[in-house]
Amino acid sequence: MNRPSVPSVVVPLLTALVTLGVLTAWTAAGNAGRPARLSIPEGRVLIPSGTEATAAFFTLRNTGGADDVLTGVTGPAGHRAMLSRTVDIGHNARSMAMVRAATVPAGGALTMTPTTLDVMVSPPPRLAPGDRLTFTLHFRDSPPRTVRARAVRPGG
Repeated sequence: MNRPSVPSVVVPLLTALVTLGVLTAWTAAGNAGRPARLSIPEGRVLIPSGTEATAAFFTLRNTGGADDVLTGVTGPAGHRAMLSRTVDIGHNARSMAMVRAATVPAGGALTMTPTTLDVMVSPPPRLAPGDRLTFTLHFRDSPPRTVRARAVRPGG
């Protein structure tokens, strides 16, 4: 009769017990099943210097226990809004690339800046300092969020 050796039984059993202990502790700490919890304060939109496009920036905070994904944005009526990212194309030149989605990490933030991720708005609306535009941010798991961005001069 072939009997399994003691080490071949003990190792899987200990692994299962340790895994169960870690999952129990994680659940007891309140982390199991906690969805993303997003907060998005007022953003800013650059007063356009040209006629092609401008950009808006937001900081998306997630105090929940799960990542969420920003999947798109709807801008003011008559203007296209899309996620974009600045990419280096060589020889000290940069270009814009459209982005399909961006992760908002659990317990963290997704911060948009002029040199990283932004919301490109085309054609740019006429804006004066302090004007506000309304956007709707769309997510994989959370409901859409309507947010505002205050117009500022570039560098402001």
